[in-house]
Amino acid sequence: MNQGTPKISLNLPRISNWLILLGIACVLVSIGLGWIVKSLLIVVGFFLLTPVVGFFALQWWLKRNLIQGNCPVCQYELTGLNQTQCQCTNCGEPLKIEQGHFSRMTPPGTIDVTAVEVSSVQQLED
Repeated sequence: MNQGTPKISLNLPRISNWLILLGIACVLVSIGLGWIVKSLLIVVGFFLLTPVVGFFALQWWLKRNLIQGNCPVCQYELTGLNQTQCQCTNCGEPLKIEQGHFSRMTPPGTIDVTAVEVSSVQQLED
């Protein structure tokens, strides 16, 4: 047995993975397959940019479609999406959201009126 020969071992687990990837990339570029590396970089860039663009697109969509207003029955403040139907969480009235405001859902042909209280009565003389 050779006990006099020293054993040399390099323990580079983190660097060796990157060196292998770099070596493969260099071989691909040198033999003319750089388009594979470029397409991989494009895919990685796409996956990094998609969440950022999606975040700003979601904010823009919410600004256009999220409506805040009051219930027409009890004046409770509500939040909902435009062109949808919901129910008031305070009085339970079914509501529809159209053109940026809340309105009651009434059957066709129903006329919705608002009562006004008159504080003093004046008599008209002829």
